[in-house]
Amino acid sequence: MLALAAFANKAAFAAGSPGLTTHMLDTANGKPGEGVRVDFSVLDGGAYKLIKTVRTNADGRTEPLLTAETMKVGQYQLVFYLAEYYTKLGTALPNPPFLDKAVIQFGMADATAHYHVPVLATPWSYTTYRGS
Repeated sequence: MLALAAFANKAAFAAGSPGLTTHMLDTANGKPGEGVRVDFSVLDGGAYKLIKTVRTNADGRTEPLLTAETMKVGQYQLVFYLAEYYTKLGTALPNPPFLDKAVIQFGMADATAHYHVPVLATPWSYTTYRGS
């Protein structure tokens, strides 16, 4: 039991560490969005510049997008490729799809904070919030 308590404290510390994380929940199917392509960009000189492209894992999460060492105040963008994901699942989508991508533009004003930007999505809707 003590080992579980130590693990829980370590996990809580990691979640509170400076950085940026994200995940996608497929609310149409009631499961994590596995294999979703996500582009991560920073606003630079009036245009978004791609930093990296990642894919969500079996839990719908990506690797940390920014860590304590790479955190910077600024404006960022996450692009979740929804139509690509739902097409791979075999979901019948109209042509063109109602939602091709979920584009989330957000600011981070505190480089010492942890920002978690999850997306809950269906082929017809998405929402986001600042998580923990």
